[in-house]
Amino acid sequence: MPELPEVETVRRTLEVLAVGKEIDHVSVFWPKMIKRPNEVEQFNDALRGQTIKEIGRRGKFLIFYTEDYSLVSHLRMEGKYGLFDADEPVEKHTHVIFHFTDGKELRYKDVRKFGTMHLYGKGTEFDTQPLADLGPEPFSEDFSVEWLSDKLKKTNRKIKPALLDQKILVGLGNIYVDEALFRAKIHPERIANSLSPEEEAVLYKEIVSTLSEAVEKGGSTIRSYVNSQGQIGMFQLQLYVYGCKNEPCKVCGTLLEKTVVGGRGTHYCPSCQNL
Repeated sequence: MPELPEVETVRRTLEVLAVGKEIDHVSVFWPKMIKRPNEVEQFNDALRGQTIKEIGRRGKFLIFYTEDYSLVSHLRMEGKYGLFDADEPVEKHTHVIFHFTDGKELRYKDVRKFGTMHLYGKGTEFDTQPLADLGPEPFSEDFSVEWLSDKLKKTNRKIKPALLDQKILVGLGNIYVDEALFRAKIHPERIANSLSPEEEAVLYKEIVSTLSEAVEKGGSTIRSYVNSQGQIGMFQLQLYVYGCKNEPCKVCGTLLEKTVVGGRGTHYCPSCQNL
């Protein structure tokens, strides 16, 4: 699933591709993808004649802002956006097409059909799910060592599932939790409220730096991720542990291991992250 760096990269490319374009109409080939409103016709009617003014992001969600509406889009596992000429063949697994008045089309492709779209009146998108109750953004002033410490002290979960909780911090997923924990030298099965203040401070620093570096590199291309211009991310070349089972640790040379923590495949170094 694309995490914050990948979604932020998509947001930045969509700003180049889609902002300023007026929607003529919308074609929806998989109605279950549209979660709000309930009727596809209402979705189409609302967006007809609207111009995309801005592309925002909240955690792993993209937000398309028009004059009157906020379209909240979640890519889930395989979702991709791309800009095409109207006369180009429509690729398989394309489920939503935003037809623009200039002859271009923004197409949403999703092999697994897990992606979702919610349409809200502009300014009301944060009042209900899926955006309500999300934790702070990792690059915002609201995310601090004090915030992280307070949240971790209140849970006896293992540190990895705690960090995957989007109510504690948005945007972190499997890849970057593994990477941040490795950099902080914290075993993914440590109980969250057992961390010392010093460990919490290091973890905070490594979460921010890991995500910052990943955004700078355009995210990680794991499996099929590309941005909206078809470009791959490059941060996977800097991964220390994720997807590196049985490879030597880049720090100490110990063979990296993989286990399951909180139902998620988890990579770590048994030496650098001693439990």
